[in-house]
Amino acid sequence: MPIGAWKGWLKNMDLHLLIDSNVVLDMFLEREPFVDMSRQVIALSTKYAVKSFISAASVTDIYYLAYKSLKNHQRVREQFQKLFKFVGVVAVTPENIHGAFALNWKDFEDSVQYAVAKSNNFDGIVTRNMQGFTDDAVKIFTPEEICKHVAEKFS
Repeated sequence: MPIGAWKGWLKNMDLHLLIDSNVVLDMFLEREPFVDMSRQVIALSTKYAVKSFISAASVTDIYYLAYKSLKNHQRVREQFQKLFKFVGVVAVTPENIHGAFALNWKDFEDSVQYAVAKSNNFDGIVTRNMQGFTDDAVKIFTPEEICKHVAEKFS
């Protein structure tokens, strides 16, 4: 296959991302100055070959924290209904939990996210909490970095 054709084929490959809870919470709770960039991350799938996911564990964490702040179950449910139009949910398996414990990181939630992303061969995790991730088998992106990376990859 000619080099140019190979590069074109790569551009059409989907990018699979795990979105960390903090990015979703920024959007749900309209936390400044992060809300606009978080919305851009969630919307990547509307412009590019990007498939975004959150872990099933994140759903419960996000729901709890969003309800604690908003004090409105209906509003939280509506936020999730909107989110699920753009983002899938990936299971957390017993192997992911055991793998997360084996990492022995200070932030267990980060280790679960990492184990889920690694076991599902995701291309990256999008988070604002970069310091929690201390292994480099899965690329870690800030919201700004992933938006730039995706624009460059698919341009």
